[in-house]
Amino acid sequence: MQHLKAAFQFITILPVGKPADFQPRRMIPYFPIVGLILGMMTALFDLAVSQLWPPGVAALLDVIFLIIITGAFHLDGLGDAADGLYGQRSLEKALAIMKDSRIGAMGLVAIICGLSVKWAGIAELDSHRSLWLIIIPAYSRGSMLFGLRFLPYGRPDGGTGMDFFDSPLPLRAFSGLLIPLLLSLFLGWRGIGINLFFILLTGAILYYYKKKLGCITGDMLGAMGEVIEATLFLLVTAGAMT
Repeated sequence: MQHLKAAFQFITILPVGKPADFQPRRMIPYFPIVGLILGMMTALFDLAVSQLWPPGVAALLDVIFLIIITGAFHLDGLGDAADGLYGQRSLEKALAIMKDSRIGAMGLVAIICGLSVKWAGIAELDSHRSLWLIIIPAYSRGSMLFGLRFLPYGRPDGGTGMDFFDSPLPLRAFSGLLIPLLLSLFLGWRGIGINLFFILLTGAILYYYKKKLGCITGDMLGAMGEVIEATLFLLVTAGAMT
């Protein structure tokens, strides 16, 4: 439980007691579980606000709710990664830009587009709305495990994410993804579709990172989670999925 608590304290602002020991390698497997609980909280929040407002407004409030309880942690990574990855820059230049706390034009555009896509997807959820709100945040946080497993860290001389890359991530660390996978079985063929989309999106983003920089950083992990979350919400409302 201490490692789950530490994972909560790392990727959310939820008050879960006294600070737990910071042991990055041991908290990583709990990322999908944290996403699952965040999704449950969002689903409950959505049920409440949907009693007062139409779906579009409720979806906007859901997006804001997620931003608040996560402290915009991954959105910050999305903005920094967009600034660094835009254009033909050297690895050193891209990493320097991502490390800069200031946000640039591409970072701002990426954040606005990401939030807009997420809002549009949630607004159009109909059947199994609560279940989608639970599953997708779990997949989003779980996607970061693949980045930790398959790409080297881009700041070997030091960085906030360096402790997460001490040694190769074992396959057992992915066991937390079995929960959203099992929940998706209740969605029939749409559940199969969400799993295929998750695999394809994760692979595509990792391939892009490898081709672009050949490595990954904490900002790029956060960006990966945000892009997958927004895109999955949009895809499950596509005509072919409904």
